This record gives sequence, C-alpha cells and structure tokens, in this order.
Amino acid sequence: MNDHSETFSSYDPADYLGSLEDVVAFLEAVVEEADDDPAVIAHALGAIARSRNMSELARRAGMSREGLYKALSGEGNPTFATVLKVSKALGLRVHFEAVA
Repeated sequence: MNDHSETFSSYDPADYLGSLEDVVAFLEAVVEEADDDPAVIAHALGAIARSRNMSELARRAGMSREGLYKALSGEGNPTFATVLKVSKALGLRVHFEAVA
C-alpha cells in the first residue's frame, strides 16, 4: 500500500481571468450552468472582481471595498442595481436575448 498523499491547492478562477475575453467567456459559461441561481452568478462576479484591482473597482462602482466583497461573495445577495454597477465598472454590459 502506498502512503503517499497528495495535496492540491484551491482552484480560484480569478487566477485565470487575465483578459476581458476570458471574463466574458467565464461569465457566459457560468450563466449557462448556473440554473438561474443568483448566488452562483454573484460568486462568479466576485471571482472576476478579485482578478482586478478590488479597491479601484469598488470606487468605480460607487461602493466600499468591503461592501463589494460581501455582495459578491456568493453568500451575499446583491441587488440587480449592484450587479449592473459592478458589470459597468468591469467594462461589461448586461444584455438579454430570446431563448425560445
């Protein structure tokens, strides 16, 4: 029997979101898989925010840094207005398309 144990570091998508194209692809995948769960989408926005300068992003969104962390933690429940502010501060626009 082999007693070697392996340890793995935590996966954080923020480590892989370098370009705006990466961010858009990540969000599209999350929205597709989230099954309309707003906490999953908020958590994804939090990962994107962590991949950027959180203080600057909070300033552009008109929020405190702590408030931004809390709202996008996946535990928070951000308002739609907050999602729109953060999206705009990230250089993104929320849009809708017909699915039926």
